[in-house]
Amino acid sequence: MDYIAINKHAWDQRTKIHLNSSFYDLHAFIAGKSSLNPIELEQVGNVQGKNLLHLQCHFGQDSLSWARLGAKVTGVDLSAESIATAQQLANQLQLDAHFINSDIYQFGQDNTAQYDIVFTSYGVLAWLPDLTRWADTIAGALRPGGEFHLVEFHPFNDVLSGYGYFAQLQPDVEDEATYTENHNNQIETVATWPHPISEVISALINAGLTIEIFNEHQYSPYNCSEGLTFVDGKGYQFEHQGHPIPLIYSIKAKKLS
Repeated sequence: MDYIAINKHAWDQRTKIHLNSSFYDLHAFIAGKSSLNPIELEQVGNVQGKNLLHLQCHFGQDSLSWARLGAKVTGVDLSAESIATAQQLANQLQLDAHFINSDIYQFGQDNTAQYDIVFTSYGVLAWLPDLTRWADTIAGALRPGGEFHLVEFHPFNDVLSGYGYFAQLQPDVEDEATYTENHNNQIETVATWPHPISEVISALINAGLTIEIFNEHQYSPYNCSEGLTFVDGKGYQFEHQGHPIPLIYSIKAKKLS
């Protein structure tokens, strides 16, 4: 199965939908609204003057939000539609960012640059079959002393939704609509893989990175799955048998040498 071709087609189609969604609110973003959330802003900290690589950047809102904060940004994504839009936005907004259309494994083979920060977030790992190659790509892209930051949806919620927790060789292949409110039941085939948190952490350690922060968060900034309730000043949460479950986890890792 050519999962890259399947997922590339899906995300090319999804990008067209997302550009017109209130979920992404492109008009407000162009007008100056940041797409970044407190979790990643607090963890990553000051990016002024730093070279930042954003893996699986979609159509670049977070990448360009980091650029607005002073980072020199490179974004990478599988979708040609996403990358074309991201570069158009960077040019329109006159921000220091450029974008590369590539799956991240190929990018990892081709890349020779090193960065102060590598960042990736929210719904990225499920699209990758091999976290060893993913972590090696990150380690290879970091300069000594550089930092990796991951903010990701917690697999606990996926397990309660009926998906597996532990790693598997074969993907879950499904026909589904995207998560934005304007999907109009447009169905795309996608291939995804589960990854337990232990696999994520082990892959980063085995690639030579040192884990400095690991946090779990009971509130999500996004209302993009069923059964969530909004808590004012906190975000969205999900309770199972009367108890909140973790919806987000975040990792900071450093390349020491």
